[in-house]
Amino acid sequence: MSADNQRKVAAILRVLDEAGRPLGGAKIARALHRAGIRLEQRMVRNYLDAMDTAGLTVNLGRRGRQLTDHGRRELAAAGVVDKIGFIDARGDELAYNMTLDLKRSRGTVILNVSTLPAAYLDDARRQMAPVIRARLGMGHFGLITKTGEGVPGLAIAAGQAAIGTICSMTLNGLLRAEGIPVVSKFGGLLEIRDSKPLRFTHIIYYAGTTLDPLEVFIKAQMTSVGAAARTGCGLIGASFREVPAAALPRVEKVVRQMDEAGLGGLVLVGEPSCPLLEIPVNHGRVGIVVAAGLNPLAAVQEAGIPTENTALARLCPLENLTSLI
Repeated sequence: MSADNQRKVAAILRVLDEAGRPLGGAKIARALHRAGIRLEQRMVRNYLDAMDTAGLTVNLGRRGRQLTDHGRRELAAAGVVDKIGFIDARGDELAYNMTLDLKRSRGTVILNVSTLPAAYLDDARRQMAPVIRARLGMGHFGLITKTGEGVPGLAIAAGQAAIGTICSMTLNGLLRAEGIPVVSKFGGLLEIRDSKPLRFTHIIYYAGTTLDPLEVFIKAQMTSVGAAARTGCGLIGASFREVPAAALPRVEKVVRQMDEAGLGGLVLVGEPSCPLLEIPVNHGRVGIVVAAGLNPLAAVQEAGIPTENTALARLCPLENLTSLI
């Protein structure tokens, strides 16, 4: 198969994966068109027939095609060079499509989704509570489900439960809604000492990775979020972004409104053209450090409870969420 055909197959797999449900050829063609890939419906059907034969998809008749486990594995491995910067682009896409209205507390937010054995759910909540109370995540709202209710398209395996937490990229969506351009730079491990942010110890730039940085740090057991919440000293996940210095008053207003709406957490806003936590900032811009929304789940993993974490999983209505504490 040519490199061009491989990219198109990967694009179709990605459309099915993001939809979380079976899709017909016409809907797949429209989704590809929105992504800048022009494939006629007839050509999409040809690709789908070949993908059925390869075991990447299964034909469910009128319901359309559904991704198989083999298809998901292929998507995870396909076109790694093409996927560099995927996290950056995914965050921008979700932030652009957010509809949250803080004044009415309605609209969509960006959700991380984590799965774990349902038997550990009560223990997991106990580990998460101190982190949320210490403001080391993104507010106290989220969802817990064993069926996928509240998260359209989310499939949960038997014996598993899902926990949704608000992603820090939700701040980007709110800033964009105010007309403030945001540049997300990197995710990293932020050292907390005496309950105050001190410095970044490790960073991964969004523009050069195919994976979410905090997913990597959690898997590598590099965090100590639970200790940071309990003792005031530890390593938590955080991200860094820049905004125009001229927007500083409006940025601070949005941060205050998030706090008032129960969506706030550890957010540091720097001074114009000045380094923030030793990170240089471009002239005429302001740095912002935001605690990662997955930090409560990092504490769960640290406690020996196995988790599978997906940052930037999907949009979810705020009204579907409840307090996690």
